[in-house]
Amino acid sequence: MLISLTVGKVDAGVAVLLTEDKRLIEFPSILLPPSITSGSIVDITVKRNPDLEESNQASFAKLQSSILQTYGLKSPSQPSLRLRNATQTSIVLEWSPLELATATIRSLSLFRNGAKAGLIPRYSRDGEEVLATKVSGLAVDTEYTFHLVLRTSAGTYTSTKLAVRTQKMTDLTGITVTPGPLPPPLKQSLMGAVERIGAKLVDGVRIDTTHFVCTEGRGREWERALEMNIPVVRPEWVEGCEREGRIVGVRGYYLGADPKLRNVGPGASAQQVQQSPRPQASRQESQRTLPTRDAQNEQQPSPVTPFPGAERPADFSSEDMPRQSEADEPPPMPPAKDTPHEPSVSSPSEEGGSHDGTNEEDGDEASGAVSPEEEGPGGEEKPPLPGVGQSQDNYSEVQL
Repeated sequence: MLISLTVGKVDAGVAVLLTEDKRLIEFPSILLPPSITSGSIVDITVKRNPDLEESNQASFAKLQSSILQTYGLKSPSQPSLRLRNATQTSIVLEWSPLELATATIRSLSLFRNGAKAGLIPRYSRDGEEVLATKVSGLAVDTEYTFHLVLRTSAGTYTSTKLAVRTQKMTDLTGITVTPGPLPPPLKQSLMGAVERIGAKLVDGVRIDTTHFVCTEGRGREWERALEMNIPVVRPEWVEGCEREGRIVGVRGYYLGADPKLRNVGPGASAQQVQQSPRPQASRQESQRTLPTRDAQNEQQPSPVTPFPGAERPADFSSEDMPRQSEADEPPPMPPAKDTPHEPSVSSPSEEGGSHDGTNEEDGDEASGAVSPEEEGPGGEEKPPLPGVGQSQDNYSEVQL
């Protein structure tokens, strides 16, 4: 189709064209001939290009399909958690390779009993990504629940919960032994003992290796066991577990350890437990044989102490009287204050008095004498109290 247009105005980049019905059309001036000015008439031919349309539509559909295949059909999958090995105090968990599609991982977390236990780092060993982790410090014969939480740029994905129970002390199937430098006969004996207790024997040190058995410390595997904090013990440790029927401590089986620390004989640990309460039983028996304080008091009758003035029994002697110590004796009575008086002058007749000894002064002295009934215990005389059966003067005379 041919269209004739009149150039109205030409600017630096845009030219204004006028149609026959006086419509304005802005047209790029770079597409017009260089000699065009205002008032020039130009013919423009307009034609559709279907081949180019089909090519553009095909390329656009291909782009949309590639975007759908890359980002629309594939997405990260939830991790798959499973148990690899379990012992009395630790477990080893592993999972399949993570499928992230086009997303990028942000974090991988392990949860224990619904609480976050920690982040799991991603690392490789010998060119392969490590897809396992070890959880230690668990209780014996206890059930735990674990699950993984994967956070990516495309969203968060959670694995199914895995219920795991640690083993009992008598269950030896979780032991995984890696042999080190051993003489051939000793290695054959170790293989037989491991097979009898139901444990596993692996060639290299792995994340699920529980013990490294050798007689001398050398070699690459020995160094790796030390780096991973795996106990390095002698072959006698496996024999001790077989003899006891349970897992035994490794303290006496380290390289260079004192053999006296080992439990020798079947059921040695049980015997030690049975011997521990014996001192208490012997102490109880000795307490039974000792006489009680009440029994001693019953065997020894208390001596009879007569009251002052009471009649004494016929078989009573002074030896039966309780002897008081100096600390138990009562303090002595304080001396009476003598009243000052003038000496009286008596006549010869008064001084002589009667010759039969029954004068007045003798009567006063007789009245102030102490009867045997007023004597205290032990036959000691008690001083008479003033005002009781005598006058103050008589009391002073008795004291003097």
